[in-house]
This record gives sequence, structure tokens and C-alpha cells, in this order.
Amino acid sequence: MIEIDGITKIYDGKSVVDDVTLTIEPHTVAVIVGTSGSGKTTLLRMVNRLVEPDAGMIRLDGEDNRTIPGYELRRRIGYAIQGHGLFPHRTVAENIATVPRLIGWDKEKTAAKVRELLTLFQLDADLFGPRYPHELSGGEQQRVGVARALAAEPNVLLMDEPFGALDPIIRAKAQDDLLAIQKHFGTTIILVTHDMNEAFHLADKIAVMDAGRLLQFGPPDELVRQPATGFVEAMVGASERPFRLLSMRRVSDLAEPGSADGSPIAATVTQQDALAELMWTGRSAAPVVSSDGEARGRVTLEALLQRARGPK
Repeated sequence: MIEIDGITKIYDGKSVVDDVTLTIEPHTVAVIVGTSGSGKTTLLRMVNRLVEPDAGMIRLDGEDNRTIPGYELRRRIGYAIQGHGLFPHRTVAENIATVPRLIGWDKEKTAAKVRELLTLFQLDADLFGPRYPHELSGGEQQRVGVARALAAEPNVLLMDEPFGALDPIIRAKAQDDLLAIQKHFGTTIILVTHDMNEAFHLADKIAVMDAGRLLQFGPPDELVRQPATGFVEAMVGASERPFRLLSMRRVSDLAEPGSADGSPIAATVTQQDALAELMWTGRSAAPVVSSDGEARGRVTLEALLQRARGPK
């Protein structure tokens, strides 16, 4: 659990983070969004004390982070940034092994963790371990950067615009990889982004900041249905609210008994994607199938449009 209690940071007489209080539950993904200069990166960097607060307290499982030596705190908390920050003179394996070696893991344990992480990120350990960062694509560098941040099995992972430099296709894959890895390790993640689509895809809860203040912190569904301010509503996108609702639910949630003609839709895709498919193909319904091809009923255009309307 990460408890941020009345945190304030002042630069040149101006509060860039202004009395922010929120609690991030264990094993969840919290995403901080806001425009440039809203204070989201400064808030993130106060968790691992790369930036020291001027007021307030941050507790990790009840422990004041100021009582932990900075170097030790930063070894315990994974940190991944845009551009990945890989050491160019070290191989992929050596990059991932950086923190385990610093904290005294033996060679066998370190090598096993490097291999495990490369495998989890779908990178062949024998092929990619000996390579250097300049020999990797942008997406591969990103995966290695996150693997390095997770190598010492931290309870907390901080991520600052980690996917910002990736093209849309690689970015979507990287986001899905992150969710799979988060579930595998049970890591508590705080991620900063300016991309609301990314926030809605990844977050258990979203924190919206503006001019250093926290305007709203809650589940994505709450931000769509009950934005606390006009700024939050604008960040969500007033014209996009119906599609936000659909993007947060799977087709399986709307599947109903019955059959339909045409190509099936996987139960795991979002309701937004199902709506797009039905509208593109001009169908009023489509069969729904599980990942192993088993029939799960059908989804109708009417049900999807009703869901998009939200409560009356």
C-alpha cells in the first residue's frame, strides 16, 4: 500500500504539487494523468525520493519513506522511464542484472532471474541476453527497461511515460505485456501518462492532476460517469464518454443466449471493438466465442448501444 498524505513540493515560491492525498491499494495499477506542468512526474518522483517533498508524508506499507536511506529505497522500488535508460556499454543480461548484483544476489540466482524475465517478455534469453541496447528495436529496449526495473522483485514499480516513444502498434503490445507482468508478480504500479486511452486501458484507478492539485482519484468508470470538475470531464473527453464506457468492459459481460450469423467475436475483446466490428460489417448481432472457440452466445448492436448510453 502506498499512502500519499498531504504531499507538497514548492519550486521558486510556487507549489508544483499542492497538498495531494491519495491511497494506492496493493497489487493495483494507479495512473496519474494531467497536462504538462500539472505536477504528475514530480509526485511520482517523491515516492522514491528522487525529489524530496516540502510537506506531507509518503508511507509504504505504513513505513515513512523518509526513514529509509535513499539508495536503499531506490533499490527496493523499480523505476522505468521513457527512453528506457539502458546502459549502452552493458549487455541486455548485464542491464537486467544491475540491481540484483548491487544488493548482493549470487550469480546463479541473478542469471535465473534474468532468464525468467526475458522469457516473460517473450525475448529469447540466449539470443537477446548477449546483445547491446543499440542492437534492439525500440519495443525490445522498452521491454528490457521494464525487465530491469522488475529484476530485484520490487513491491512497487514507478513508470514515467514508459511507452511514449513507441509507435501505436508496439505501444499497444507493450501495454498488454505490462498488464500480464503485473498480474504475474502482483506488483503495485504507479504510471504517469498524458494519454487518456493508455490510462483507461491500464488503470484500476486514475488520478487527474491540474496545476499541482489532485482533482479526482477513482476507478475509470467513475471518472466517465461522475467527473468531479469540468477539467476532468475535458480530460476524459465529453464526446468520447460512450466509447470510454465500452472500452472498459469485455464482450463476455454483454453476451446473451442465442446465435447469430457471420464471423464470431472473441469474448475477451472490448465492447468498443465489438461495436466497431458490428457497425463496420452492418450486422445487428454476432456470435461470441471463448479463447478455445467454444460458443458463448451472441452480442447485439442494441445491447452495445444501450451500454454506451449509460444510466438515464
